[in-house]
Amino acid sequence: MGQLCRKSQIHCGCFLHLLSHLHFSSLASDALTLESAHLPRKQQEIDSKDAIILHQFARPNNGVPSLSPFCLKMETYLRMADLPYQNYFGGKLSAQGKMPWIEYNHEKVSGTEFIIDFLEEKLGVNLNKNLGPHERAISRAVTKMVEEHFYWTLAYCQWVDNLNETRKMLSLSGGGPFSNLLRWVVCHITKGIVKREMHGHGIGRFSEEEIYMLMEKDMRSLAGLLGDKKYIMGPKLSTLDATVFGHLAQAMWTLPGTRPERLIKGELINLAMYCERIRRKFWPEWHHDDDNTIYESEESCEGSKTHTPLLDFSSYSRTETFEDEGAENSFSRTPDTDFTGHSLFDSDVDLDDYTDHEQCK
Repeated sequence: MGQLCRKSQIHCGCFLHLLSHLHFSSLASDALTLESAHLPRKQQEIDSKDAIILHQFARPNNGVPSLSPFCLKMETYLRMADLPYQNYFGGKLSAQGKMPWIEYNHEKVSGTEFIIDFLEEKLGVNLNKNLGPHERAISRAVTKMVEEHFYWTLAYCQWVDNLNETRKMLSLSGGGPFSNLLRWVVCHITKGIVKREMHGHGIGRFSEEEIYMLMEKDMRSLAGLLGDKKYIMGPKLSTLDATVFGHLAQAMWTLPGTRPERLIKGELINLAMYCERIRRKFWPEWHHDDDNTIYESEESCEGSKTHTPLLDFSSYSRTETFEDEGAENSFSRTPDTDFTGHSLFDSDVDLDDYTDHEQCK
């Protein structure tokens, strides 16, 4: 039984996120007790003096940074703001029962909105400095649509309708003979939680078809707002981009064969290109083997066969994030142009140019 407990160290992606997001205090408390008892002492002794420690769920095993839209949002924000940080995958929730959360100079903050406010105050960063009052109001309204409405339709797709595929992506520490059983248990518990909370929210009272209709309306709204712009609010990044990317990335890379994946990679292709721009710029080590679309130059294809693993417990900093976006690319190891010479960050890249290009052999 002790070995079983160690193998279930809450490295189960969105399971605890759902517990924390939905405030299931008793279940979360039991999970935390199990986790805390088996944390490596090295991780328990981390010092947050002058360092941002990002607490989040363990990486899933499909190469995507997180199955939690909010964890992916927070880590992407830190990269966009060029704030060095360290990941901590202990699985422990914040005092408020939330994930992700951060420690900075021994202060603990949870909830992505409050974390961002805290970092803006303490470190002087502001991704929204180019937005006027009207644009800030639009940004907040869209954020609430994404986090309080679109999120639930994604959760339904991940944890109810597409549960078997999601189960394959969960990462459980240690492997062993109990891993498959634990995945099955975690997924079916989470499925019940999602359905119950969606019912309480109200959106779960509708049929499956109606839920997907609501999802499609949200996705079409995002596609219409984005249009042919580089980022949601215009040519410059804003906090909203981290939020939208964290959610759309789930449709792009964690829901194979589902309606949202077909929609984003089909009719709403501008959203797919938007996700690719952000992934290429801020996640150079994140590769997706199942993507048949060629985005890298011929010269880089051979080198891309050896993928750099996603960062675990380590520092990250991209000091060149806010170089003049009109300047020539200086990232020789992260190509910004495709084989045609188009910029991967341009909003008018023609997808046909990629799909017609022969893959590197």
